[in-house]
Amino acid sequence: MDTYIILKSAIMLFALVGAFALFFIRVRRLYQLMMAVEGASAFTYDRVKERVGVFFTDVIGQRNVRRKSLPGLAHTLIFFGFLAVQPHSLELMIKGVCPAFEIAHLAPGLYGGFLFVADFLAALVLVGLGYALYRRLLVRPKYLTMGMDANLIILFTSVIIITFHFLNAFQTLLPQPEGFSYVGVFPVSALLVSVFDLGSLSAAQQMTGYEISYWIHMATILGFLIYIPGSKHLHLLAAVPNVYLKPLEREKAILKTDLEDEEAETYGLGRVNELNWKNVLNLYACTECGRCEEQCPAAATDKPLSPKKIVHDIKVDLFDQADAVLAHNAEGISPLVREEGEITQDVLWSCTTCRACEDICPVNIEHLDFIIESRKHQVLMEAAFPPEVQETFTNLENQANPWGFSADTRADWCKGLDVPLMCDAPDADLLWFVGCAGSFDDRGKKISQAMARVLQRAGVKFAILGPEEACNGDMARRAGNEYLAQMLMQQNAEVLNQYNPKQILTSCPHCYNILKNEYGQFGADYPVLNHADYLLDLHRQGRLVPGGNSLGNLSFHDSCYLGRWNGITQSPRDLLRSMNNGQLTELERIGDKGFCCGAGGGRMFMEETLGTRINMSRAEEVIRSGCGTVTAACPFCATMLSDGLRDAESEIVVKDIAEVVDEATRS
Repeated sequence: MDTYIILKSAIMLFALVGAFALFFIRVRRLYQLMMAVEGASAFTYDRVKERVGVFFTDVIGQRNVRRKSLPGLAHTLIFFGFLAVQPHSLELMIKGVCPAFEIAHLAPGLYGGFLFVADFLAALVLVGLGYALYRRLLVRPKYLTMGMDANLIILFTSVIIITFHFLNAFQTLLPQPEGFSYVGVFPVSALLVSVFDLGSLSAAQQMTGYEISYWIHMATILGFLIYIPGSKHLHLLAAVPNVYLKPLEREKAILKTDLEDEEAETYGLGRVNELNWKNVLNLYACTECGRCEEQCPAAATDKPLSPKKIVHDIKVDLFDQADAVLAHNAEGISPLVREEGEITQDVLWSCTTCRACEDICPVNIEHLDFIIESRKHQVLMEAAFPPEVQETFTNLENQANPWGFSADTRADWCKGLDVPLMCDAPDADLLWFVGCAGSFDDRGKKISQAMARVLQRAGVKFAILGPEEACNGDMARRAGNEYLAQMLMQQNAEVLNQYNPKQILTSCPHCYNILKNEYGQFGADYPVLNHADYLLDLHRQGRLVPGGNSLGNLSFHDSCYLGRWNGITQSPRDLLRSMNNGQLTELERIGDKGFCCGAGGGRMFMEETLGTRINMSRAEEVIRSGCGTVTAACPFCATMLSDGLRDAESEIVVKDIAEVVDEATRS
């Protein structure tokens, strides 16, 4: 026996040193690869207290994971149970090398309590794994990645937990250490003694069973350790730092590209070496859970885009070209978008930038950074984009609006409404940035006219820019034309700075988002209000009083750029209920689970020829709600919903929230 103990110590020492060394080598290469990429990151490390809070709520508390109830519960059971097993497994590793090592006698009560809880939690891991197998083998959701990798992880984890229980069971039968007894501290493992009648085995057989369980347990743990850095469960290492370093605000800005950098040889994301380190951490953190794909309107309507797959494909491309990236050999790195590659033009241009993928991701991956930066490269460096967008770009460049109407006619929509221009009323309390849709689109002009009447009815002292206003730059920027976007944004910024407005009001979520979150990049940082919030505030002040008549069966469609981009979901509902005697019918997918209309990301001005039209999918949902009127808070949403309902031959009316308030408050 002494010979075996010596041999065991030697083998364990060799195995531990070898496994941890190999693990360290693999992780070091991953870190070096993350640091070798050359893209600029806008990340700043700040607000440490809030990040510590995020660690406890999102990592320890599994808040994001639990947003999907049963899978979230299963993952939480696996997470806590697996963590609970590790301290005892580490102790067993040390005892394998140094048999005399014993910590039980240091704090017997505390140690016994820990083992009791760990034994119970470990059993719950098997419950969670059972549900995972049920989903993979029987439910088989379309968005869930099926493959050997995930099955191996389930097998590894199951073996670790099962052998953990057998180790505990045999431990209760072996001679107990001085001052401590394992008997009674293993509530689940003790059942194995009864079920398999382990107590009837001889002392030698019990020791053999213990040692067999020990070696299987250790071999699986060390094998798992080596396997993790090269598997999809790399997220076990990357998810925690990625969540801890996540953006702390819901609002986000598109990265401003330095177009005046004379040393820049390329713009956007064209090759994997042009990623930044935070992008790579995002890639490492992906679990391929598929929640992003489940929520994606493009994937739901049979477009080739899957947010999960684009992250996976970029990660695979990074690993395949790792040697060239580490050697800083840019010429030896293939483009991301290439003939034989997985990421195609159709993939990139299917995205509506609705941000459903980022909102639902349990590990806070920022999928849009990859897509929008790739679009930038395609437009600025390759001149590769949907052909119909060329006319839109030309119109924006020549007339500062996507339809190409004369910029001088931007204020024609308000003729006869006595709406002042900012140049005539520079001291106005509110600068209303009307936007292109509200100024030129026939449907949008009606919304603007209703909004003007409501503001006048409430006694608001406002003014508009009129011909001095240009397109906000949203469409150009999200369609990848950063040069054109910056030109438009800088033009607007100069006008805004000339008037130095007290507040800016918008009736378009795209105007609201970019003015509020991105114009600061151009020195125009002003308080920006959206019309849903502002009209609700006017109502609560008693300046907009509904007449009390029912407006019928209203429902509300969430705009992506109000809801997921800026977290504004409740105020439109409160306003509509106030205007309609407390009545509002909800659609199936609302709030942060709302379904895109299909117009974002420049898609309003692109043909939709792949799969089912997104606005048709949303229109069918509106029809199923049984409402008589669907309300929007975005002119683009209103247009897309109207088109979808018309094509579905539905008589449901589409109104903007401003039109509802205008109707409800007429005397």
